Amino acid sequence: MRKLVEQLPTLTAYFFVLLFMYASVSKILDFENYQVQIAQSPILTAYAGVLSYAVISIELLIVILLLIPRLRPAGLFFSLGIMTSFTAYIYMILHYSESVPCSCGGILEKMDWDEHLFFNLVCVLLAVIALICIYHNQQKNRYKAYIILCATILTSSFVVILLYISSEYTIKKENNFTRRFLIHPLIEDKVLKLDNEHYYFAGNNTLNVFLGNKSTPLALTSTDNLFNALQTMHIYPDQTDHTYTNLQLRVKDSDYYLYDGSVPVIYKGKLTEPAARTISYNEVYFNQLAVIDSSTFAVRIRSSKTGEYELGLLSLNSHPKFTLHDQLLEKQIDGIFDADGQLVTDLKSQRITYMYAYRNQFLVMNDQLRLKKFKTIDTISRAQVEPVTLADGSTKLKSRPQKVNAALAANGPFLFNQSHLMGKHESKDRWKSSTIVDIYRTDKQEYTGSFYLDRIDNKPVSQIMVTDQYLYAIAGRKLIRYRYRTSNVKYFTAGEAENLNKE
Repeated sequence: MRKLVEQLPTLTAYFFVLLFMYASVSKILDFENYQVQIAQSPILTAYAGVLSYAVISIELLIVILLLIPRLRPAGLFFSLGIMTSFTAYIYMILHYSESVPCSCGGILEKMDWDEHLFFNLVCVLLAVIALICIYHNQQKNRYKAYIILCATILTSSFVVILLYISSEYTIKKENNFTRRFLIHPLIEDKVLKLDNEHYYFAGNNTLNVFLGNKSTPLALTSTDNLFNALQTMHIYPDQTDHTYTNLQLRVKDSDYYLYDGSVPVIYKGKLTEPAARTISYNEVYFNQLAVIDSSTFAVRIRSSKTGEYELGLLSLNSHPKFTLHDQLLEKQIDGIFDADGQLVTDLKSQRITYMYAYRNQFLVMNDQLRLKKFKTIDTISRAQVEPVTLADGSTKLKSRPQKVNAALAANGPFLFNQSHLMGKHESKDRWKSSTIVDIYRTDKQEYTGSFYLDRIDNKPVSQIMVTDQYLYAIAGRKLIRYRYRTSNVKYFTAGEAENLNKE
């Protein structure tokens, strides 16, 4: 027994040498994948870059300490500390995390999380027993060693808890462009074939999803909840003698709106009737429109005075009908390309969102265009555009700009943005083969998470629409419906956010 007590620290040291050497080499050989896995940890996301190097360095340092007899006690203390940290990490994954990614390599990756927790607890216990065996006969240092032992366990656990709290705040509030991907949040449900690639989402209600088509702008296409077939209704405006350049459709509740801001004209009709009547003509020229209610619209115009993009309200029951809000869009360079973006409204909250295309910012407004500014997680705060004025007075871009944000969708307090940029610690191959969608809150500054939408028939997803039941996407000539995994429903349908009028 006495001989076993004397040999146990050495045997334990050799065990940890094998364990940490194997673990560190496995991580080094598959470092990119290891770093990506840490980045997707719900606890360590914000520190993936530092931790991916730190863990390997500490494991190799422990191996060196354990192989030198006089430094072996220090090596065992470090072993105890790192195994306690790993144990605390797994405990928090199992009890406080909504997903359970793996950041281990080799044979440990074959264990489930309960087995992994048990294995780590055994390692912690083994390190404690080995240290007790070393110091149990040293009357002078025994109690000091025991205090250090307890302090090591407590400190290691506390560090993991602190990392979790700090990482959550950093990822949601002060993100440094590290995405947290939801674990398989969507399941492909049904697919419908389209006859061309010019369709876009016009809106939805409780019964149907509606599509417009750039090539046939007077056709309103829909599919019901069965999602088995497409139906098309041809629209007949009461005035057809205008020269249209960009006719578009929007659906809200039981009505559809047909408009072209270059005329400018807005028609309105019932979803059950092909006849559309003029409700606004020659009020204000606009290049984007978002429906707020049956007589109120948010519009983006190009100012006749400055030539810059500006936002305003077109209210058909007010006098004057158009109100300009020229302080909403922020000019950085020219007020045109740098202020370009997409305007959308949410059916639930009546919030209006404007997402800048070339910078990391979006605006959230109520139905009176009262403003709140929020940031996306990428780091491009200034639009990277170079406008030049040609001899004929027109303005063009000198080179292709770095686009940041693409298509946009809103549902309740959530905003879904198709990003054009790859974040830190992400797979290049995955990024090239998919569309990345980032989720933000519109009632507070918070990044919620991201997910991939794979290409369909080698075509990228060009548009999405989110409802309480499904996520819809258009990719090439396919209309795809996805349903939410039960564990991820709250990321898509958290209910209505508090109205901005009450804030």
